[in-house]
Amino acid sequence: MAVLMGGWSSEREVSLSSGSGVAEALESLGHRVTRVDMTKARRTELAADLAAAAPDVVFNALHGVPGEDGTVQGLLDLMGLRYTHSGLAASVIAIDKQLTKNALLPHGIRMPGGMMVGSESLYAADPMPRPYVLKPVNEGSSVGVAIVTAQGNYGSPIGRDVAGPWQEFPMLLAEPFIRGRELTVAVLGDRALAVTELVPTSEFYDYDAKYTDGLTVHICPAQIPAEIAESAMAMALKAHHVLGCRGTSRSDFRWDDEQGEAGLYLLEVNTQPGMTKLSLVPEQGRHVGLSYAQLVQRIVDEAFAEDMPT
Repeated sequence: MAVLMGGWSSEREVSLSSGSGVAEALESLGHRVTRVDMTKARRTELAADLAAAAPDVVFNALHGVPGEDGTVQGLLDLMGLRYTHSGLAASVIAIDKQLTKNALLPHGIRMPGGMMVGSESLYAADPMPRPYVLKPVNEGSSVGVAIVTAQGNYGSPIGRDVAGPWQEFPMLLAEPFIRGRELTVAVLGDRALAVTELVPTSEFYDYDAKYTDGLTVHICPAQIPAEIAESAMAMALKAHHVLGCRGTSRSDFRWDDEQGEAGLYLLEVNTQPGMTKLSLVPEQGRHVGLSYAQLVQRIVDEAFAEDMPT
């Protein structure tokens, strides 16, 4: 068995942590494991490294591009290797927040309205009334997200020299800001596991809050009305199936608790959710009685149950 980790996205360190935990869990279950750290310097040797390992399944512990966007999935398909998590098509769609909207909205899954905007245009005028959110279209873990408010320090319009995602990405997705609470739901196979509420001790649940111990309080299960929990779990499971996800995924939500069920919005679907000690999928697994090692084995079992690419 091979555990593929690392990569060169902004989430490399998280992937290395996820991969190390997965490898140790698999070894504790008696599997022979080869750790494969995918680096940009050795990217042309990746196929040879995997062929040398000759794994019966590849546990894909990569996060972000190119491990979560269909690139690695296409390589594994060409090599005829089984692998965990979603396949090429689902990965291509889910990594792109606008494509995800296009796929899910026709199926009645409530998501915020939004539009693609050129970063240069932000220096002239706001694309929509404040407050609104700007985010890269294909980054995960809240990387590069900015909340633009009337009282914020970005300027009005946004200043060209002010630090923000507009300096890093030529195009951004602009969405209305939804007040309220952060919720997330993990799906494993055909089951939504639980709803977790995320309460950041800082103002925003950003990348640092996600992966720095003590910066976010996880409440699992979330202390929310039963109908909200049921609706979030149903939406996450439906999104998992509509996108064609495999193994495990995690859907993130905002819930405006002043609007009841009508205030629940799905933000994005993560096809390669983190597997670190602070990650949400292992936490929800424990809530339903799965140890970390059992969760990892279930994800591997899902890969074995899939038909091989032809």
